[in-house]
Amino acid sequence: MEGLKVSKANLTAYIHPSKTNQVSQPILRQLSSLLFKFSEIFHGVVLAYDLNSLHTCAKILPGVHPYFAVKLKVNLLLFSPKPNMLLEGKVVKVTQESIHVVVLGFSSAIITEKDIREEFVCKTKRGQEVYASRSHKQHVIKVGTMIRFLVKSFDEEILHVYGSLVPDHTGSIYWLDKNLEADSHVYRSKKKRRIVPERIMLEQDAVDGELSTLDIVQKSKKSKKQKHQEES
Repeated sequence: MEGLKVSKANLTAYIHPSKTNQVSQPILRQLSSLLFKFSEIFHGVVLAYDLNSLHTCAKILPGVHPYFAVKLKVNLLLFSPKPNMLLEGKVVKVTQESIHVVVLGFSSAIITEKDIREEFVCKTKRGQEVYASRSHKQHVIKVGTMIRFLVKSFDEEILHVYGSLVPDHTGSIYWLDKNLEADSHVYRSKKKRRIVPERIMLEQDAVDGELSTLDIVQKSKKSKKQKHQEES
Protein backbone atom coordinates (compact mmCIF):
# COMPACT_ATOMS: atom_id res chain seq x y z
CA MET A 1 0.00 0.00 0.00
CA GLU A 2 1.17 3.51 -0.78
CA GLY A 3 0.95 6.54 1.51
CA LEU A 4 3.29 5.20 4.21
CA LYS A 5 6.81 6.45 4.81
CA VAL A 6 9.49 6.56 7.50
CA SER A 7 10.95 9.92 8.47
CA LYS A 8 14.08 10.51 10.57
CA ALA A 9 13.61 13.41 12.96
CA ASN A 10 15.80 15.37 15.38
CA LEU A 11 13.53 16.51 18.20
CA THR A 12 13.88 18.37 21.47
CA ALA A 13 11.95 17.35 24.58
CA TYR A 14 11.51 19.90 27.37
CA ILE A 15 11.56 18.24 30.79
CA HIS A 16 10.55 19.73 34.13
CA PRO A 17 13.33 19.64 36.77
CA SER A 18 11.16 17.47 39.01
CA LYS A 19 11.46 14.68 36.41
CA THR A 20 15.24 14.55 36.33
CA ASN A 21 15.28 11.12 37.94
CA GLN A 22 12.75 9.71 35.43
CA VAL A 23 13.61 11.39 32.14
CA SER A 24 12.33 8.56 29.93
CA GLN A 25 8.74 8.84 31.17
CA PRO A 26 8.08 12.47 30.14
CA ILE A 27 9.93 11.91 26.86
CA LEU A 28 7.76 8.93 25.93
CA ARG A 29 4.67 10.85 27.04
CA GLN A 30 5.52 13.73 24.70
CA LEU A 31 6.22 11.36 21.80
CA SER A 32 2.94 9.51 22.40
CA SER A 33 1.06 12.80 22.22
CA LEU A 34 2.03 12.98 18.52
CA LEU A 35 0.33 9.70 17.60
CA PHE A 36 -2.67 9.61 15.22
CA LYS A 37 -2.55 13.34 14.63
CA PHE A 38 -1.63 15.16 11.45
CA SER A 39 1.69 16.95 11.81
CA GLU A 40 2.32 19.93 9.55
CA ILE A 41 6.02 19.66 10.37
CA PHE A 42 6.28 16.08 9.10
CA HIS A 43 3.46 16.40 6.53
CA GLY A 44 1.64 13.30 7.68
CA VAL A 45 -0.17 11.44 10.45
CA VAL A 46 2.26 9.95 12.99
CA LEU A 47 1.44 6.24 13.38
CA ALA A 48 4.44 5.03 15.39
CA TYR A 49 7.84 6.13 16.66
CA ASP A 50 11.15 4.49 17.41
CA LEU A 51 13.44 6.36 19.80
CA ASN A 52 17.00 5.79 18.60
CA SER A 53 18.97 7.93 21.01
CA LEU A 54 18.80 10.86 23.42
CA HIS A 55 21.55 13.31 24.23
CA THR A 56 22.85 12.80 27.74
CA CYS A 57 23.94 16.42 28.14
CA ALA A 58 20.69 18.30 28.82
CA LYS A 59 20.64 22.07 28.53
CA ILE A 60 18.90 24.03 31.32
CA LEU A 61 16.71 26.83 29.96
CA PRO A 62 16.54 30.13 31.89
CA GLY A 63 13.17 31.32 33.15
CA VAL A 64 10.71 31.13 36.02
CA HIS A 65 10.48 27.38 35.54
CA PRO A 66 13.94 26.28 34.40
CA TYR A 67 13.04 23.36 32.10
CA PHE A 68 15.92 21.48 30.57
CA ALA A 69 16.04 20.41 26.91
CA VAL A 70 16.94 16.89 25.79
CA LYS A 71 17.92 16.20 22.17
CA LEU A 72 16.28 13.14 20.58
CA LYS A 73 16.76 11.16 17.38
CA VAL A 74 13.53 9.43 16.37
CA ASN A 75 12.24 7.40 13.44
CA LEU A 76 8.60 8.21 12.69
CA LEU A 77 6.18 6.11 10.67
CA LEU A 78 3.92 8.52 8.79
CA PHE A 79 0.64 8.13 6.92
CA SER A 80 0.64 10.73 4.17
CA PRO A 81 -1.83 9.92 1.37
CA LYS A 82 -1.61 12.04 -1.78
CA PRO A 83 -3.91 12.21 -4.83
CA ASN A 84 -3.55 9.23 -7.21
CA MET A 85 -1.95 7.03 -4.55
CA LEU A 86 -3.36 3.55 -3.97
CA LEU A 87 -4.69 2.77 -0.49
CA GLU A 88 -6.13 -0.40 1.00
CA GLY A 89 -8.91 -0.66 3.54
CA LYS A 90 -11.79 -2.70 4.90
CA VAL A 91 -15.36 -2.02 3.76
CA VAL A 92 -17.60 -1.27 6.75
CA LYS A 93 -20.74 -0.03 5.00
CA VAL A 94 -22.28 -0.28 1.52
CA THR A 95 -25.23 1.77 0.29
CA GLN A 96 -26.71 2.64 -3.08
CA GLU A 97 -24.91 6.01 -2.93
CA SER A 98 -21.51 5.12 -1.45
CA ILE A 99 -18.97 2.66 -0.07
CA HIS A 100 -17.46 3.38 3.37
CA VAL A 101 -13.99 2.11 4.25
CA VAL A 102 -11.62 2.12 7.24
CA VAL A 103 -7.90 2.44 6.45
CA LEU A 104 -5.28 1.17 8.92
CA GLY A 105 -7.95 0.93 11.60
CA PHE A 106 -8.22 4.67 12.25
CA SER A 107 -8.79 6.71 9.07
CA SER A 108 -12.22 6.67 7.41
CA ALA A 109 -12.71 6.83 3.65
CA ILE A 110 -15.72 7.24 1.40
CA ILE A 111 -16.21 6.38 -2.26
CA THR A 112 -19.35 7.96 -3.71
CA GLU A 113 -21.46 6.50 -6.50
CA LYS A 114 -20.04 8.89 -9.11
CA ASP A 115 -16.52 7.61 -8.31
CA ILE A 116 -17.45 3.93 -8.81
CA ARG A 117 -16.92 2.70 -12.37
CA GLU A 118 -19.92 1.62 -14.41
CA GLU A 119 -18.75 -1.99 -14.33
CA PHE A 120 -20.16 -2.26 -10.79
CA VAL A 121 -23.86 -2.30 -10.02
CA CYS A 122 -25.42 -2.14 -6.56
CA LYS A 123 -27.56 -5.18 -5.67
CA THR A 124 -29.21 -6.62 -2.60
CA LYS A 125 -27.99 -10.11 -1.72
CA ARG A 126 -29.08 -11.97 1.41
CA GLY A 127 -30.43 -8.78 2.88
CA GLN A 128 -27.33 -6.65 2.43
CA GLU A 129 -26.17 -4.19 -0.22
CA VAL A 130 -23.23 -5.24 -2.41
CA TYR A 131 -21.50 -3.92 -5.49
CA ALA A 132 -21.11 -6.65 -8.10
CA SER A 133 -19.20 -6.51 -11.37
CA ARG A 134 -21.15 -6.96 -14.60
CA SER A 135 -18.05 -8.33 -16.33
CA HIS A 136 -16.76 -10.69 -13.63
CA LYS A 137 -19.34 -12.42 -11.45
CA GLN A 138 -16.81 -13.27 -8.74
CA HIS A 139 -15.72 -9.65 -8.33
CA VAL A 140 -17.96 -8.49 -5.48
CA ILE A 141 -17.53 -5.69 -2.93
CA LYS A 142 -19.46 -6.06 0.32
CA VAL A 143 -19.09 -5.38 4.05
CA GLY A 144 -15.85 -7.02 5.20
CA THR A 145 -14.17 -6.93 1.77
CA MET A 146 -10.62 -5.56 1.63
CA ILE A 147 -10.42 -3.17 -1.31
CA ARG A 148 -7.75 -1.20 -3.14
CA PHE A 149 -8.80 2.30 -4.18
CA LEU A 150 -7.36 5.53 -5.55
CA VAL A 151 -6.99 8.66 -3.42
CA LYS A 152 -8.80 11.77 -4.67
CA SER A 153 -8.14 13.96 -1.64
CA PHE A 154 -7.32 13.83 2.08
CA ASP A 155 -8.87 15.99 4.80
CA GLU A 156 -5.98 16.53 7.23
CA GLU A 157 -8.18 17.94 9.98
CA ILE A 158 -10.56 14.98 10.35
CA LEU A 159 -8.21 12.39 8.76
CA HIS A 160 -10.81 11.55 6.11
CA VAL A 161 -9.98 10.15 2.66
CA TYR A 162 -12.08 10.65 -0.47
CA GLY A 163 -11.46 7.78 -2.84
CA SER A 164 -12.26 6.40 -6.27
CA LEU A 165 -12.90 3.00 -7.85
CA VAL A 166 -12.84 4.29 -11.44
CA PRO A 167 -9.47 2.77 -12.52
CA ASP A 168 -9.48 -0.88 -13.60
CA HIS A 169 -6.73 -1.80 -11.09
CA THR A 170 -8.98 -0.93 -8.13
CA GLY A 171 -11.57 -3.10 -6.38
CA SER A 172 -11.49 -6.25 -4.25
CA ILE A 173 -7.87 -7.03 -3.37
CA TYR A 174 -8.57 -10.78 -3.32
CA TRP A 175 -10.05 -10.73 -6.82
CA LEU A 176 -7.41 -8.36 -8.23
CA ASP A 177 -4.49 -10.39 -6.91
CA LYS A 178 -6.03 -13.69 -8.00
CA ASN A 179 -6.79 -12.36 -11.47
CA LEU A 180 -3.30 -10.85 -11.80
CA GLU A 181 -1.73 -14.19 -10.83
CA ALA A 182 -3.84 -16.03 -13.43
CA ASP A 183 -2.92 -13.52 -16.15
CA SER A 184 0.74 -13.80 -15.22
CA HIS A 185 0.59 -17.61 -15.44
CA VAL A 186 -1.00 -17.46 -18.91
CA TYR A 187 1.62 -14.97 -20.07
CA ARG A 188 4.49 -17.16 -18.82
CA SER A 189 2.99 -20.23 -20.55
CA LYS A 190 2.67 -18.39 -23.87
CA LYS A 191 6.19 -17.01 -23.57
CA LYS A 192 7.57 -20.45 -22.79
CA ARG A 193 5.88 -21.94 -25.87
CA ARG A 194 7.42 -19.21 -28.03
CA ILE A 195 11.01 -19.75 -26.88
CA VAL A 196 11.07 -23.59 -26.73
CA PRO A 197 12.63 -24.84 -30.02
CA GLU A 198 11.17 -27.76 -31.95
CA ARG A 199 12.58 -31.05 -30.83
CA ILE A 200 14.64 -33.02 -33.36
CA MET A 201 14.48 -36.76 -33.07
CA LEU A 202 17.80 -38.30 -32.13
CA GLU A 203 19.15 -41.37 -33.84
CA GLN A 204 17.02 -44.45 -33.24
CA ASP A 205 17.35 -48.08 -34.17
CA ALA A 206 17.02 -48.86 -37.86
CA VAL A 207 13.89 -50.86 -37.09
CA ASP A 208 12.09 -47.65 -36.05
CA GLY A 209 12.60 -46.22 -39.51
CA GLU A 210 13.20 -42.70 -38.09
CA LEU A 211 15.88 -40.32 -39.31
CA SER A 212 18.80 -39.31 -37.14
CA THR A 213 20.02 -35.73 -36.79
CA LEU A 214 22.97 -36.59 -39.10
CA ASP A 215 20.61 -38.05 -41.72
CA ILE A 216 18.52 -34.86 -41.66
CA VAL A 217 21.60 -32.67 -42.25
CA GLN A 218 22.94 -34.92 -45.02
CA LYS A 219 19.59 -35.09 -46.82
CA SER A 220 19.28 -31.32 -46.60
CA LYS A 221 22.71 -30.93 -48.22
CA LYS A 222 21.85 -33.46 -50.95
CA SER A 223 18.59 -31.72 -51.67
CA LYS A 224 20.35 -28.38 -52.13
CA LYS A 225 23.02 -30.01 -54.40
CA GLN A 226 20.37 -31.70 -56.60
CA LYS A 227 18.48 -28.43 -56.89
CA HIS A 228 21.67 -26.63 -57.98
CA GLN A 229 22.40 -29.31 -60.66
CA GLU A 230 18.88 -29.08 -62.03
CA GLU A 231 19.13 -25.30 -62.33
CA SER A 232 22.48 -25.59 -64.21
